[in-house]
Amino acid sequence: MSGLDTEQDIISYVALGDSFTEGLDDPYPDSDRIPEGRFRGWADRLAEHLAASVPEVRYANLAVRGKLIRQIVRDQLPRAVELRPDLVTLCAGGNDIIRPGSDPDQVAEVFEGAVRRLCATGAHVVVFTGMDTGFQPVMRHLRGKVATYNMHVRAVADRYGCTVVDLWAMRMLQDPRAWSWDRLHLSPEGHRRLALRSAELIGLEVEPGWDAPWPPEPPKDWRSARQEDLHWAREFLVPWIGRRLTGRSSGDGLSPKRPDLEPLRCGGRGARPAS
Repeated sequence: MSGLDTEQDIISYVALGDSFTEGLDDPYPDSDRIPEGRFRGWADRLAEHLAASVPEVRYANLAVRGKLIRQIVRDQLPRAVELRPDLVTLCAGGNDIIRPGSDPDQVAEVFEGAVRRLCATGAHVVVFTGMDTGFQPVMRHLRGKVATYNMHVRAVADRYGCTVVDLWAMRMLQDPRAWSWDRLHLSPEGHRRLALRSAELIGLEVEPGWDAPWPPEPPKDWRSARQEDLHWAREFLVPWIGRRLTGRSSGDGLSPKRPDLEPLRCGGRGARPAS
């Protein structure tokens, strides 16, 4: 598959996935003008980079937080195929991999089926590996499963000619400042850097610095670190386990934030919805 043709007058882009692509926890700077609960995130930021490079971008984001890969295939993939975009980003499988007892080989089979259907539309497809969880003590035990899934993702990308955004190799994401308080979603700065890297990989000219070293930070004493761990376990881990045990999801009842291809206009602070 050839790369994305940025010489077109109009480029359409559809993002598929879960909370990672929906944009948690990256609020818009002027959030008072944005519908409640809607986030920006790396995919919106990537659309903004596109809008700064081509005359017109039409963008849809079908991602919904908490979704497993089969739900993404069932609920989002048909709409993406129907829209027939020029560019598709697919980041899926993370919620499956972190579930106890999940099989990365089975998740990868579903992932390949989705990529096959997307590529059949003629879209340029961008996929994402999983993050290296070795730096997170609570999730370090998942490192082997993530690595196995990543090898499948790369193999699928090779077979279908997809662009790969290798999150595992992005060492700057192993700094706590790249993550929000829940330690599962990127911080605004993490989203900004990922958008820059994604834009770079599809051939856009963007500002350098996605991999710039983080500024020095004072060391944290042991007591403060443990207090943060306890706060995280109480406020995020326990509720997350509760949802898993009861079959609930943070995305239950939610709809995609941008279900249709909407034009973006490029302004002084980046691209914004034209409406």
